[in-house]
Amino acid sequence: MDGIATDVAVGVKRGSDELNLYSTSPNSVTANGNDSSKKLRVEDRMESPPSRVLHIRKLPSEVSETEVIALGLPFGKVTNILMLKGKNQAFLELGTEEAAVTMVNYYTAVTPQVRNVPVFIQFSNHKELKTDSALNQRAQAVLQAVSAVQEGGSPNSDTSALDSVLAQAPSPVLRIIIDNMFYPVTLDVLQQIFSKFGTVMKIITFTKNNQFQALLQFSEPVNAQQARLSLDGQNIYNSCCTLRIDFSKLVNLNVKYNNDKSRDYTRPELPAGDGQPSLDPAMAAALNKDSSLLGTPSGMVAPYSSGGGFQSSLSYSQGGGVYGDAQRVKILYNKKDSALIQMSDGNQAQLAMSHLNGQKMYGKIIRVTLSKHQTVQLPREGLDDQGLTKDFTNSPLHRFKKPGSKNFQNIFPPSATLHLSNVPEDVTEEDLRQLFSNAGGTVKAFKFFQGHKMALLQMSTVEEAIQALMDLHNYDMGSNHHLKVSFSKSTI
Repeated sequence: MDGIATDVAVGVKRGSDELNLYSTSPNSVTANGNDSSKKLRVEDRMESPPSRVLHIRKLPSEVSETEVIALGLPFGKVTNILMLKGKNQAFLELGTEEAAVTMVNYYTAVTPQVRNVPVFIQFSNHKELKTDSALNQRAQAVLQAVSAVQEGGSPNSDTSALDSVLAQAPSPVLRIIIDNMFYPVTLDVLQQIFSKFGTVMKIITFTKNNQFQALLQFSEPVNAQQARLSLDGQNIYNSCCTLRIDFSKLVNLNVKYNNDKSRDYTRPELPAGDGQPSLDPAMAAALNKDSSLLGTPSGMVAPYSSGGGFQSSLSYSQGGGVYGDAQRVKILYNKKDSALIQMSDGNQAQLAMSHLNGQKMYGKIIRVTLSKHQTVQLPREGLDDQGLTKDFTNSPLHRFKKPGSKNFQNIFPPSATLHLSNVPEDVTEEDLRQLFSNAGGTVKAFKFFQGHKMALLQMSTVEEAIQALMDLHNYDMGSNHHLKVSFSKSTI
């Protein structure tokens, strides 16, 4: 599911080659897009308001009706389809205009793909799709079968149109392999993506043959089928983290622990196990709720909310972050326990949300979601906003400016163990222990490595480690050495 690609556009403007379905009257359109009296014509480019009919272009020549319908399944009922295979195009009609708007908005930030080929989706200027059902029998058979499956019944029409694609799904459990994993993929990321297709019950992640893999169980096999149809071959992030999805031979997952490697969303009371921090009850409850889709149009801004209060002004001068480069920060004037944080791009906003939502800070659970705002507005010149807005665009501390930076390979969830680098040679273990103890916490373990330049330091809790990282990343150690602090996947 790529982000916005340079050669793919999704929006409300009609492309120059959208076909006029109604050359003489709405009822005269046949299954191949032609009528008996006049050839289809190309309409001039113009803006088109939202419509429940969507125009899909640049489809692969071998695409099937089922694959086109699968694009719309997550957003609601698909009520009609017209395939124009000679032109590599199709028209898809959804049950409601709201469903169509949701679909277009989603695919604005997540590039739709069919058979690994990016396709173009836009509103049509037609309010409904009328076709000659006698000449569109295969598409209608597919639609009827899909509707029956969605409603939990059995297809009563010619199911041969579906071949094996919409046959009874063999299992509610999917096996997921992540190729080209440039960014970390967490349990929460998978849950957010797959919950669009139904209730996600359980997830287990593991590494096999040097590949990140996961087993994910839906409540119903049909939900697993719809997810596989829509997501197989898609990218989670722009040009990377490609999903390879197939059915597992398992029909039920046995999850013993709720931690960063496995989770049973039906049993939030399970222990963490393996030394992992237990899920806070409030966090467990939040995880049972539907999450927003990955890569929505608001991915550029991550709103940051906490049950505790912020300082009255932004007194810090950092812009470098653990999960990306914070560009601007704004504490809300009338709600000072909430803030908007603008990251460099949607991928970084997603990483921050995935890793920080539900963590504890200042004794409170913080909530991080994607905002409807695209940017954080700076106050007008001369207006005193009491120091609630800060611009870090030109900060020299950004860690992720360079594409492909090694810093992207060292992004980990919050943990009690911190990785320290850029340590001066004359600084001792006792100096660092004292420094981090003063930040408010207990240092449980410490270890230098790579000579004296780096160290691992373990706090007593994840919350203490988060606080220490905020306070001491970029701390001036003297002799032009600024301490670099990040979360570590290692333990001491």
